[in-house]
Amino acid sequence: MTTNDHNNMTTYTICIFTENTIGLLNRITIIFTRRRINIESLTVSETERKGISRFTIVIKHESREEVEKLVRQIRKIVEVLAVFGYLNDEIVYNEIALFKISTSLGTKSLDVETINKHYKAWVVYWGLDYVVIEKTGNDTEIFEFFAYLKQYEILEFVRSGRVAVGKTEKGLVEYLPEAEWESYM
Repeated sequence: MTTNDHNNMTTYTICIFTENTIGLLNRITIIFTRRRINIESLTVSETERKGISRFTIVIKHESREEVEKLVRQIRKIVEVLAVFGYLNDEIVYNEIALFKISTSLGTKSLDVETINKHYKAWVVYWGLDYVVIEKTGNDTEIFEFFAYLKQYEILEFVRSGRVAVGKTEKGLVEYLPEAEWESYM
């Protein structure tokens, strides 16, 4: 794939609500593999409904029709309760990143004020020779902060997958009525 091909790609966020079943992740990801669609990020967590999991999967693809076919195929899995495909402007989303930065003697001193005020990132752990900084935001914001931190010695960098909710008024409650599922609340 050339750089121009990558520029024609659209980012899609696919939210899948499922029963919490062993082996389900494998059955879902096989659908992507068979269609030769790379998963950019994958986050799985419990929802506000006991026994219900939410898969948030980010992909880039040039064909909306292919993504719609993918969503229809995922819906056929027995344990899948609901599937939604979103474009970036249809959701509220964030990621979290952790940066482990060296603070040993001889390294450049951290500008914590710039880190906090300009990048809205926070030191969440102070070690003897390093600090851990947490940054939440979209991927662009996280990589801008990464570029800023390159002036320091980055010992480790880890980024979560996307977490997202749709901008529609409806939520999981409308699709899975309260009487049918036990809530954590």
